[in-house]
Amino acid sequence: MLMSWLAQTVCGLQTDGENLALVTVLSKSGSAPCLAGAKMVVRADGSSIGTVGGGVMESAAQKKGARVLTTGLAEILSIDLTGDDAASMQMICGGNVKLLVDYLPASPLNAQLFAKLRDALHVGEKCYLVASLGKLDAERRPTARCLALEDGSLVGEFPHPRQWLDLLIQKACRSTYPVVESIEGEQFVIERCFVPSTLYIYGAGHVSQQVALLAEMVGFQTMVLDDRGEYANRERFPGAHTIKVLDSFDGCFQGFEPDGDSYVVIVTRGHRHDKTVLSQALRTKAGYVGMLGSKRKREELFKLLQLEGHSAEALDRVHCPIGLDIKAATISEIAVSIIAELIQVRASAVR
Repeated sequence: MLMSWLAQTVCGLQTDGENLALVTVLSKSGSAPCLAGAKMVVRADGSSIGTVGGGVMESAAQKKGARVLTTGLAEILSIDLTGDDAASMQMICGGNVKLLVDYLPASPLNAQLFAKLRDALHVGEKCYLVASLGKLDAERRPTARCLALEDGSLVGEFPHPRQWLDLLIQKACRSTYPVVESIEGEQFVIERCFVPSTLYIYGAGHVSQQVALLAEMVGFQTMVLDDRGEYANRERFPGAHTIKVLDSFDGCFQGFEPDGDSYVVIVTRGHRHDKTVLSQALRTKAGYVGMLGSKRKREELFKLLQLEGHSAEALDRVHCPIGLDIKAATISEIAVSIIAELIQVRASAVR
């Protein structure tokens, strides 16, 4: 939800005519306490919204933000967290963080761009935020910024050949963090703006609870579905985006249209329900379908599904046994193995 937060924040503050400095973590190495893509907005009064990791990093970013608000020019800040800095942040070893500190003037163009970004994310439209920083090793110029939308239209400025933009989008289309790229000496930062992938969890037992908890922590939008209201409820799944109590697992995808950016995890209370859900999941366009169970269970269910008309090619889509092989034994470890596999698939997917 990071980009949604950013769009809402910028739209709200710039409606009042407030110039801002936007800090983005471009990359990190070592044990630096932040994630690539993390953002913070620095205001003219010295206050900030969001975080890029706290401690000396955040202090340095705020100082640089104040400078950028004065000059109106973006700067890239590299911070080495070694020695006393690492010790003060309780890191076993240091790390390096690279930050983009950019200037966001309260202009009609920026207002239009971030309003469009907000609206696009609201309806799940894929788009790319592109910042053109100017020539490498040359005098800095104000950032030219644009939003490239899924239909090919642009909001903002991209004063370069269109094929450059196509190349930048190709570089960033698989990334969940900002990509820094140079073309003929021009430096760009491009970010894929996306709504979190949807994770459909069929079954609301103990494994599901742990899977949902971890999924929310790593950026999935979770939906929990079961035919038992005493299990599928907000008390057991406080962070789930959607909880639905089904009449039965027959027609369990009714009203939903999983696409290539959707993940289906089948962890119901029995083989019969698993088979019912799996049979329907194979008829969707879900990018990932996984089912809890042994190799023996898989073979038995697959034979039955083939008799019902499902092809071997369709069944090859199914991850069963689900999860990476990390010798998981406990419910929590099984959940970790499942989420690790989802992360792996998400990272390698072409969107």
